[in-house]
Amino acid sequence: METRAPYVLIGSFVLAAILAVFGFVYWLNNTGGIGPRTNYHVQFQGPVPGLLVGAGVLFNGIRVGEVTQLGLAPDNPRFVNATISVAAATPVRSDTRVGLEFQGLTGVPVVTLEGGAIVAKAGEPVTLIAEAGAGQSMTQAARDALRRVDTVLQDNSGPLKDTIANFKTFSDGLARNTGKLDGIIAGLEKMTGGGTPAQKITYDLRTPKNLGPAGKTLSASLAIPEPTAVAMLQTQRMLFAPVGDRPGFADFLWADSIPKLVQARLIDGFENYDIAHAPLRTSDLGQADYQLLIDIRRFRIATEGEARVEIELSARIVDKNGKVVASRLVETSEKLDKVEPAAAVAAFDAAFARIAKELIGWSVQAV
Repeated sequence: METRAPYVLIGSFVLAAILAVFGFVYWLNNTGGIGPRTNYHVQFQGPVPGLLVGAGVLFNGIRVGEVTQLGLAPDNPRFVNATISVAAATPVRSDTRVGLEFQGLTGVPVVTLEGGAIVAKAGEPVTLIAEAGAGQSMTQAARDALRRVDTVLQDNSGPLKDTIANFKTFSDGLARNTGKLDGIIAGLEKMTGGGTPAQKITYDLRTPKNLGPAGKTLSASLAIPEPTAVAMLQTQRMLFAPVGDRPGFADFLWADSIPKLVQARLIDGFENYDIAHAPLRTSDLGQADYQLLIDIRRFRIATEGEARVEIELSARIVDKNGKVVASRLVETSEKLDKVEPAAAVAAFDAAFARIAKELIGWSVQAV
């Protein structure tokens, strides 16, 4: 017994020392150190999930004390009363805001203070009122938000139902008029140049042959500039009188604009007649002795009365000094049995051959 007594005494002393150290550390951690303390009552107007006695109190993020007491408000069980003990030097003021924050991954709650001092009555702890919803967790906030959304939906169920019905009516209308909408969109794409262009069919004038007086040639060089024409004739489309589109001609295109096409086929006609003295194919028109100036007045299909092709040209021959040495108006028409692209092109070929023959014979005589 005498040998074992010192070991028991030593063990008891070591255990007491360890407990004292742990107690001191716990005291320091929960009281914030040695010094005067000030107690405040805090009232939360709602639940404070996870808040425990001993939880920290932070002022602007710095720990200044701890929660020393928790309980329900006796006059209103919806409220929670808490007592906090903070360092007396903490500048708690009349505009201090009280809240509840959840720190760390585990979401440990702490009481937060922001602001400067409430003047307390002597010997009576000051009561701080926490902001509404200060103890509300993210889960509870989400539930409240969903509850408010549900309330709004319930209050407006009638208008929402009418709106959905209107959308259904609108979509049914779109479904019934899909073909018309496709046509409208295609028209807009055509107007703006968008969409996939339709394949166009290109037509050309046939070059006239065996024209002009036999045995005669041009005695001087001649040039044929691009004919002039009003803006409506500066096109590759088939023109009609009265003006308008005709079935079957939507994809019709001349091989070039009407003035350039007339110029090219006239030059080809002169070459077929007299290749040695053919009109110059050059941009330097001043090299020629004479110029044959053409103004296109009509190049169209007339549909009033008997359908026919009409061509009318005004021609002048001028010398190098710009003097008009000869001028005349040539015109012709060709009956059109059927208003369709192929028949129209054949009629234009026949009418243009007569026009070219007349111009070549007249030019040979004048130059």
